[in-house]
Amino acid sequence: MVVDSPPEPRAANAPAPPNRRVARPLGLLLSVALLALVALASIAVGAKALSPDQVWHGLFHGSGTYGDVVVDERLARTLLGLLSGAALGLSGAVLQALTRNPLADPGLLGINAGASAAVVTAISFFGVTSLRGYVWFAFLGAAAVGALVWFLGGSRGATPVRLALAGTAISAALYGYLQAVMIMDDAALGRMRFWTVGSLASASDSTTVQVLPFLTAGSLLALALARPLNAVTMGDDTARALGAHLDRTRALAMLAATVLCGAATAACGPIVFVGLMVPHAVRSFTGPDLRWILPYAAVLAPLLLLGADVIGRVVARPAELQVGIVTAVIGGPVFVFLVRRRRTAQL
Repeated sequence: MVVDSPPEPRAANAPAPPNRRVARPLGLLLSVALLALVALASIAVGAKALSPDQVWHGLFHGSGTYGDVVVDERLARTLLGLLSGAALGLSGAVLQALTRNPLADPGLLGINAGASAAVVTAISFFGVTSLRGYVWFAFLGAAAVGALVWFLGGSRGATPVRLALAGTAISAALYGYLQAVMIMDDAALGRMRFWTVGSLASASDSTTVQVLPFLTAGSLLALALARPLNAVTMGDDTARALGAHLDRTRALAMLAATVLCGAATAACGPIVFVGLMVPHAVRSFTGPDLRWILPYAAVLAPLLLLGADVIGRVVARPAELQVGIVTAVIGGPVFVFLVRRRRTAQL
């Protein structure tokens, strides 16, 4: 019996099949429409029940009533969810391309843990209480851990397995440090619980304004790297043959992921699995081309984040579950499924 060999993988820059060339733009438009609906649900649905009239009045004719205040709070957390979700989706897609590992994300590589550890250090030891101070500490922690993971993973000779192992080990150590700080500092425990779980509940207009420049810059840099990262995903030798500047692309990709993850973590704490699930799921529809994966991730990741936030507000009424808990509950089984599917495919 003759068994056909599997087809050669198609290069990311190769022309897409005709059906995919049509489906990808339509799918992106549909994703934007779904995101708009989920954003509207995030404003209209929550732990406090509001009528459609109250939601409409709060959006367009706010005058300080109870319903208007609730709508204003939900609008702020919806905007922050849109920005932070896009940041997490883009950073996950960039890191998956950079490491050539479809199961990589900022959480698995320790970047979230580094940002969180730096923020908790700022709260407990330096008395930082403003978001403006959190952002810089988060950037410092994310950059330090990203560089350490890259070094321990072998730098230019890094492999996906080494990077994952290094990130897991550093994350475990940093989360142990977080627990130790919380045990020793009762006064800061209440503030630090926000960072250990991840939540949009503390969103405000000032929060969005302060992180917006960083998220915008990181998003633009990530989108601009789509074509160079396409070359990187095909291997170092092929990338050099195509004229790609590997060191510059890798440095800029790490910078983009650090800025995006650091700002998102500073604004709403460490939220895991969003940067893993969305780019991985998108790739099965768009193919390997980062010019499509990145825009899809920027749209579908906030859709997932806001959807999880709405679920957390509804299932525990009148209280709410933090969005970080909901995404972890969803992401854990999905991650196990993805790992088992990849293992089965390699047998």
